[in-house]
Amino acid sequence: MNAADALLKTLVDNGLEVVFANPGTSEMHLVAAVDHYPQIRPVLGLFEGVVTGAADGYARMSGKAAANLLHLGPGLGNGFANIHNAKKARSPMINIVGDHATYHLKYDAPLTSDLDGLAKSSSDWVERVKSPDELPAGGARAWQAAHNFPGKIATLIVPADCAWSETDKSGEILNSKGPKDIDENLLKEAYKVLTDKSNCMLFLGGEFLDEESLNVAAKIATKTGARLGTETFRKRQRRGQSIPVVEPLPYFSEMAEDFLKGIESIVFVGSKPPVSFFAYPDKKSYLSPENSKLVQLATFEQDGRKALESLREMLNANEISEEFLPSPSNPAPLKGELNAAHVGSLIGELLPEEAIVSDEAATSGFAVYPNTWNSKPHDWLSLTGGSIGQGLPLATGAAIACPDRPVVCLHGDGGAMYTIQSLWTQARESLNVTNIIFSNRAYAILKVELERVGALQTGDRAQSLFSLENPDINWTSLGKSLGVESFTTLTVEDFRKVFSTAVKEPGPSLIEVRI
Repeated sequence: MNAADALLKTLVDNGLEVVFANPGTSEMHLVAAVDHYPQIRPVLGLFEGVVTGAADGYARMSGKAAANLLHLGPGLGNGFANIHNAKKARSPMINIVGDHATYHLKYDAPLTSDLDGLAKSSSDWVERVKSPDELPAGGARAWQAAHNFPGKIATLIVPADCAWSETDKSGEILNSKGPKDIDENLLKEAYKVLTDKSNCMLFLGGEFLDEESLNVAAKIATKTGARLGTETFRKRQRRGQSIPVVEPLPYFSEMAEDFLKGIESIVFVGSKPPVSFFAYPDKKSYLSPENSKLVQLATFEQDGRKALESLREMLNANEISEEFLPSPSNPAPLKGELNAAHVGSLIGELLPEEAIVSDEAATSGFAVYPNTWNSKPHDWLSLTGGSIGQGLPLATGAAIACPDRPVVCLHGDGGAMYTIQSLWTQARESLNVTNIIFSNRAYAILKVELERVGALQTGDRAQSLFSLENPDINWTSLGKSLGVESFTTLTVEDFRKVFSTAVKEPGPSLIEVRI
């Protein structure tokens, strides 16, 4: 068989189920090989950022990598932003990037670029295949690298002639590395600070916001009086009725400082000491209180679940206080004009059980998150790397990973335009995604940041760079043009009716919330 076939056979043998693709000429033999393996679901994205973002969403919900077919350096470059977000989330991902044939590279054809440099800047593992015989084994190593705990970005560069040429080689099934052991001395240190009567916080992140970890953490906090905190943006967080509440670090640095004020010690599990999202004049970058005791009990790569369970056993902590469980929500309004707070309370009331929420709602999302603590149990996916345009493809990939679960995407209007092509993929794949677009016709977060960095003396020309007016984006027309049933909502009554129907019906929908 040709080497492209051998590569996909190797990946399928290792567990590959989905290929997200925006391929070109150099990947044609890889595309053809997909036909030979019915175990693979091929999914087309109309922009590489949709491909890489969807692979991230798929990985977060399935726990395994998809393979992305990307076209040379520009294709990898187009997918870079959501590879960055996936890398910050520590999601497993395999990028298979076609390159010019080995003998063609010397001619510096138009699509020639520093592909290896681009790959190294975005990936944890990079390998360039030099012959067809190397390709199957390279695929096995890519799968292995991507699934090293908790997840890595693996990029395999495949010259076209290495894919189309014949080989009799095959790839192995290779075991990936699980979580690293924790340091027993740090476990003792964590126990000490949690029991020394200081104001302590147990700070969780990464893989350790699942229901099991949260329950164990809440038992520790109940026993010791510690607060439970987490990162501003989370890979995947379990939330809802009867699931312990963990307080997220506020986005703005001064609010984060207030959040941590008075904390004398912090034990980190699957996270690291928090820093400000950006630098600001006369504001701190490093946010942990001065002179506080910091214990890095478990890094992202270490066994945080074992660390938490070991602490629980040492403390003989077996109960969860009511204070760590979500309080009843305020009733959602029945009528009136729509705003972000009203949308938040309505979603909190109407969110279906086992929903998946992809949150890139920026300023409007701050009103939704606190209103959904007491919703039916669900999973919450956040913008881990801060590069906007993640929410729609993330929701797309999550829906492919979990076809029996409703997906709700919360998105700002500016960010949604980065990867709006996701709607087409949702329609093509008949995915159950309800996309809520908060249409304030501005990059609202940047108006806030303008003041925070002290750039106050701005005129109309500067302000125009934050405006999405003139012309207004017609979201219902745009959504419909991409095959998605679309609605505009102006009142509480409108939103309640449309949302409650959309989350129950199959296929994608778009709801514009004009605020």
